[in-house]
Amino acid sequence: MLMLKDKKVAVIGGGKMGSIIASGLVRHRMVSPQNIVVTDIDAARRNYLRKALKIKTTADNLPAVKNAGVVLLAVKPQNMAVTLQEIKSAVDTSKVVISIAAGITTKWIEKALGQNIRVVRVMPNTPALVGEGAAAVAAGRHARTADVKLTRAIFNAVGMTVEVKEKLMDAITGLSGSGPAYFFLMIEALTEAGVKTGLKRGMAKTLAVQTMLGAARLCIESGREPADLREMVTSPGGTTFAGLKVLEEKNFRGIITAAVKAATSRSRELAAGK
Repeated sequence: MLMLKDKKVAVIGGGKMGSIIASGLVRHRMVSPQNIVVTDIDAARRNYLRKALKIKTTADNLPAVKNAGVVLLAVKPQNMAVTLQEIKSAVDTSKVVISIAAGITTKWIEKALGQNIRVVRVMPNTPALVGEGAAAVAAGRHARTADVKLTRAIFNAVGMTVEVKEKLMDAITGLSGSGPAYFFLMIEALTEAGVKTGLKRGMAKTLAVQTMLGAARLCIESGREPADLREMVTSPGGTTFAGLKVLEEKNFRGIITAAVKAATSRSRELAAGK
């Protein structure tokens, strides 16, 4: 990745998502390990990341940011204000600031840093843990086209990305940000159903997980619409038809829509500080 060649990257926050991103950068050789520094207040966490990824770690955010060209903010939303105040003096317009904090707008970050800072906001999700993340990327007012491309390259290393207008970030949160939990619940439900119809729990879980994985992969690799694939496996009057009939009668689509709307609404509330 030429756009990341020789760039120094500071990941502020070595928790789950921060470490995933750092790992992706190292694994895909997008940035040399010696050019990555991860900050964290937990000494044990720093030691683990330093040994596992062969990168630099520190408890001090300020020098990490001062020496970096790309600053990735991976702290919790409630800690963002303190973090930005701490690093403010080290951030200038030469740096790209990438935030993955839910509900924190680019405008809010720009205001907190007090300059025309190049900010890009990202909403990733937890399947990035296994390199299958889905992340939405939105440019701040002063971000450049190259900044968005760079950000997408970073998150493509742990999945795939889409670029959206920032006003859609709450909807993204409701769909793909919270979405993995909906699928985990579906796996739980399918497993329980399997047990109730006579299967051993381990077998039911294995079949449920593989079925979901296979369906998703078929949807991606075939390039066909989900409705077409559904019809392909549904014979009139057959077993799948009987199962789908129950889902339609119980308003399955309406339930999913309501869940996404509720998560989207809550994202807006969090952004408003409620």
